[in-house]
Amino acid sequence: MIVMTPPGTRDAPRATPQNGHPATPRARATAFLRAPLSRRAWTETAYCLLALPLGLTGGVLLTVLLALGAGLTVSLVGAVIGVFVLLGCLGLARGLGALHRGLASGLLGERLPRPVPPRPGSGVVGRLDARLRDGAGWRAVAYVLVKLPVSALGLYAVLWWVTGLVNLTAPLRWGAFGQGTSGDVGGMPVLTPVPVGGLEVRGFAGTFAALALGLALLLLAPWPTRLVVEADRWLLRALLGPGRLAERVRDLETTRALAVDDSVALLRSVERDLHDGAQVRLVAVAMTLDMIREHLGDPPPEPAAPPPHPPLDLVRLRHLVDTAHHNATEALTELRDLARGIHPPALDEGLPDALATLAARGALPVELSTDIPRRPTPAIETIAYFCAAELLTNVIKHSGAARAAITVAEGADGVLRLRVSDDGRGGARMGAGSGLPGLAQRVRTVDGRLLVDSPRGGPTTVVVELPLHA
Repeated sequence: MIVMTPPGTRDAPRATPQNGHPATPRARATAFLRAPLSRRAWTETAYCLLALPLGLTGGVLLTVLLALGAGLTVSLVGAVIGVFVLLGCLGLARGLGALHRGLASGLLGERLPRPVPPRPGSGVVGRLDARLRDGAGWRAVAYVLVKLPVSALGLYAVLWWVTGLVNLTAPLRWGAFGQGTSGDVGGMPVLTPVPVGGLEVRGFAGTFAALALGLALLLLAPWPTRLVVEADRWLLRALLGPGRLAERVRDLETTRALAVDDSVALLRSVERDLHDGAQVRLVAVAMTLDMIREHLGDPPPEPAAPPPHPPLDLVRLRHLVDTAHHNATEALTELRDLARGIHPPALDEGLPDALATLAARGALPVELSTDIPRRPTPAIETIAYFCAAELLTNVIKHSGAARAAITVAEGADGVLRLRVSDDGRGGARMGAGSGLPGLAQRVRTVDGRLLVDSPRGGPTTVVVELPLHA
């Protein structure tokens, strides 16, 4: 769908209620009257003019070559020549597409990434087959062919400007050429972009009606220009940009890099926690036990008669033993938490049981509802569990809610949807220490989505969509 806005509004701040300047009828009328003088209107008109010869020449040339190549290919004699002609058409279309992208980038600010080059093949036949299967090249062919009628529409849009400017000179032309000095001389024709014949003015006073028509045409001229340019923008994005497969490959490369970085960061975090937490406490246990051993002293040699036992400071000894016991207990607790952070033991019985355990440990009442006919893969279950845990932590820390609810269900489209809602104050958004960007990145590694609906005043609902299989 093409959304039309008055040309020229890009040059001035938009009148919106959000920035304190409501779009009054007077402001809209002023923008409409100034549209023909705006930079945007003139750059779009220049784009239509400069793209006209390129579109007409490229479209006609490519049409002839395609017809010739297709005709030779289906024949028995010239099949090889026809194949090479088609390959030339693909190369020509890619070159013309690059010119159109450069023109659109320079005048319209429409910057499109280059499509991926055709994949290489092995052998002569493989290379020819790879070139003939070049999807980006065939999309460029489609753009150049469709650009032919679009260029004609661009010429028609420019015609509005030309006729308007010509009609503005009606009083000057009347006086310069002496029309109307004799009653036998006919009237002066009036130009219009609409095919309406027979319009003319008689007498010098009538030329001002032509001048008024010229002003009206200039006021309306940015609209057809805008319409043609927006249609061309849509064609540029659909046919000259990277295809869906290339976008998918690029997105997968990005998510794979994020997954690798996330794994490295997780291992680094585990190593740091072990070094700074559990390891330090275990070292403290060892040192405390060494102190106990030193306090007890070395065992005496085997005497003929056992000497009396050395006096022991039982209070000091009990304090050391209690300290060692406390440190050992803390170390075991931290190790258990680390193991649970890597893989919660509750997930061994499935995601519903793990979420039930998570909800039971919460600091506020949590209503749980699960409907998962097919069990997801372990990676998906782990991501869903940690998302639920992080979202519940956000509810407890930031929302001020009295209750929360967790709903997990498999949709008809085969997507696992985890919904966490609360009756808190709302206002949750990406960033602001909420941890939501980290969750979105974790979900994205398996092509999932995270949706946040949290208006001011609440309630807050966060939906995590995950595939059943990573």
